[in-house]
Amino acid sequence: DTNAHGKYFCEEFDFPQERIETLYLEADESIYYPREQVKPPEYSDDFVVLYFGSILPLQGMDVILGAIDRLKEEKNLRFVIVGPIPDGMKKTGEGITEYISWLSQEELAERISQADLCLAGHFDGERGKANRTIAGKTYIYRAMGKRIILGDSDANRELFPDGIYVPRGNSE
Repeated sequence: DTNAHGKYFCEEFDFPQERIETLYLEADESIYYPREQVKPPEYSDDFVVLYFGSILPLQGMDVILGAIDRLKEEKNLRFVIVGPIPDGMKKTGEGITEYISWLSQEELAERISQADLCLAGHFDGERGKANRTIAGKTYIYRAMGKRIILGDSDANRELFPDGIYVPRGNSE
């Protein structure tokens, strides 16, 4: 799914790299496409930051929650987190964060359309795979024309050289 991931597999299994072809993912553009931003009334004056995912360790949810914790006193800032937060993971920012367990793809697309900024990732700083893969949500956000924050990785830089990058593993 990325050149970086292909290189890893070639090195791991002693396979010739010239026999690898990278096939990047794409978003389903029948669901995920640019649309007018219409925020719900309770968010109308807020800057909305959205993240969605299955909350795998690779995605770095602990890093995202750490950033929310640092920003929890900010006025006119709203985080929307869509995904099943594990029981052992401490939710934070209750005053500025809406936690949603899951949404259908159509409902998710509407929530993404309401966001001013989307968090793509991967944000984990310990797992090598976070450096080699592009989060599927990145393609969805791009298809919808959203501004995104990416974890700084070789894979993300393959397609998004001018992206807004943050160091992986760092909540600051």
